[in-house]
Amino acid sequence: RGGGGCRARGGAGGGRERPAMAASFVVDSPGVTYSPDFIQAKYSYRTTLVSQEDGTTRVKPCCTKLTFRTERNVPKLGVMLVGWGGNNGTTVTATVLANQLGLSWTTKTGTKHANYYGSLLQASTVSLGTGPSGEVYIPFRDLLPMVHPDDIVFDGWDISAMNLADAMQRAEVLDWSLQQQLRPFMEGLKPRPGIYSPEFIAANQEKRADNILTGTKAAQMSQIRHDIRDFKNSSGVDKVIVLWTANTERFCDVQPGVNDTAAHLLQAIEHGLEVSPSTLYAVASILEGCAYINGSPQNTFVPGAVELAVQRGVFIAGDDFKSGQTKLKSVLVDFLISSGLKPVSIVSYNHLGNNDGCNLSAPAQFRSKEVSKSSVVDDMVQSNPILYGPGERPDHCVRWGWCWARHVPLQAGWRRVGLSWRGGSHP
Repeated sequence: RGGGGCRARGGAGGGRERPAMAASFVVDSPGVTYSPDFIQAKYSYRTTLVSQEDGTTRVKPCCTKLTFRTERNVPKLGVMLVGWGGNNGTTVTATVLANQLGLSWTTKTGTKHANYYGSLLQASTVSLGTGPSGEVYIPFRDLLPMVHPDDIVFDGWDISAMNLADAMQRAEVLDWSLQQQLRPFMEGLKPRPGIYSPEFIAANQEKRADNILTGTKAAQMSQIRHDIRDFKNSSGVDKVIVLWTANTERFCDVQPGVNDTAAHLLQAIEHGLEVSPSTLYAVASILEGCAYINGSPQNTFVPGAVELAVQRGVFIAGDDFKSGQTKLKSVLVDFLISSGLKPVSIVSYNHLGNNDGCNLSAPAQFRSKEVSKSSVVDDMVQSNPILYGPGERPDHCVRWGWCWARHVPLQAGWRRVGLSWRGGSHP
């Protein structure tokens, strides 16, 4: 991104200099070219093909030539959240507002200042390589031209009509003094009516459903498409991304003639057959040319939705955020099995007192989450037939909720008691 050298940050304690941070950089390579509008990079993606021939395992290196082109002009981005009034939607909106406004607030441990700590793009670095003084790093956000979160425009849908200030208070995530500062800026933000299908989420969500679209599935999808166009026109954004951050749905059966192809899926919507709300949002986004990200573990991307996205050249991604228990578990299992250690029992649990936990208290919705969380260990188990024989896998238990008990054979005569409390600081 433009020229410029490197600037060294101040020295660290003990006489050791901290790694250099690059202010900006250019790539000096015949495979990378710069124009006023684009950065274009040629990349060789190397893989290995393994085959069996006459009892011999043959390993053949393969190379696929790819070209990546990145626009240098950063677009004005709009993000429409499905479930805007939930914990995730209100918190991310409040976070961006707090950073835009440069807010500070007082807590029992002192004064806090708005920042993007915890953001992969905003708070992490990437090594560019080695310079005269050692490793040279650059903030991830500066690796390529990309949107800064302060510049994102938010909108979205929710089955609850509550404005975002009241929804933020209901979520009980942010400190009260910060909420008071944000309230004037969030009271005027109100979600658009959302798609509500009681058969796909827990019955206990009905009390929230006072802001819903009516009519046929085709009419509901048409309204979502209209909302996307309306937001794009009224906000002046160049691009829109739709992000599902609503309740986990039960799995939707993949049925021939219903959702197995793009044509069948569109026909199913027209005829009112079984199509989940998340798939309706995804299809609407694809038809409007908007990337769609799925942040919950249900099977939103049935084969017909994937085929439609390929036909339209629209990006779709995601089958759960996997940012907490699942992420930690996958990292630990990877580490243990890669080290030659054999996990024989895995018990993981979340204590959720929020609406996510309330929705997941229903068996069908919990099953979607359970499948997602259980699958993270499967690839690692299959990668090591030395540790695990045919059909063998760890005894894996996932629990979600407020209180549970389960027999774990590997504990033998031992009992393990876990305690969790809300608030306070953990050691």
